[in-house]
Amino acid sequence: MNLTREQLRDDAIRRMILQGSPSTYVLSDAELAASRHETLAAGPPGADVWVFGYGSLIWNPAFHFVEQRVGTVYGYHRRFCLWVPLGRGSPDAPGLMLGLEPGGSCRGMAFRIAREAVEVELDIVWRREMVTYAYRPRWVRVRTASGIVAAIAFTINRRHERYAGRLADAEVVRVVATARGALGRSSDYLFS
Repeated sequence: MNLTREQLRDDAIRRMILQGSPSTYVLSDAELAASRHETLAAGPPGADVWVFGYGSLIWNPAFHFVEQRVGTVYGYHRRFCLWVPLGRGSPDAPGLMLGLEPGGSCRGMAFRIAREAVEVELDIVWRREMVTYAYRPRWVRVRTASGIVAAIAFTINRRHERYAGRLADAEVVRVVATARGALGRSSDYLFS
């Protein structure tokens, strides 16, 4: 199942988390807005905004953009390092999702959001990526065939309770092959 922009605008992820794990801390609307505005303030002023996708944002961004480019970020790599007890896993058999970890490089997709649509579209992105502080938004440099762009990327928060650390490859394979939840199987996430 793919998340839609309508589901994200209607807080489907936050509701799913609160119903399935009521003790999990989720950010309020005010906290989401403050995080978004703080991140924007650290970037290029008054311009279009780029978002870097390295996982499901690549194949299901669910936000409106005016351009996309394949690109590489240096200084981070993707890894299955975030436990998900809901969505693509369950409380009894959590799944794993990708996070950006320091070191190496990561090839992904950069999406440009038009300046006039930034508030609306980044609200959707934040309701998807920043619900629990499992990620930290960071400005990164994305090298594309058309040049370097500054983009927001969602890096893993190593202090978050669901951070898995560096798991053995056999454990990652076992979890991704077997975990499933309301949004589908972890293996579907991998193959997509």
